[in-house]
Amino acid sequence: MRLLFDDGAVRDIQYVPGHVQGSLVKALDDPDYFAQVQVDPEAGTVVWPNGLDLAPEVLHGDYEPDNDLGFHDVTAAQQTA
Repeated sequence: MRLLFDDGAVRDIQYVPGHVQGSLVKALDDPDYFAQVQVDPEAGTVVWPNGLDLAPEVLHGDYEPDNDLGFHDVTAAQQTA
């Protein structure tokens, strides 16, 4: 998924199905469910109907997560919009 941030940063994040086993993450292996992602303006990040949300600081690239949950930064280069 391509993420556009208020500061102009653009990040491309890829989810690898089956990478992590867990009740919240496993649902994302279904492409139709994955497509239900939304931006929660209050939380300032992406969320799915089951309550899974991702740390906006990690998505922005401010730090590396302890567990990537199957999400990988595939941005070719840091870009600005």
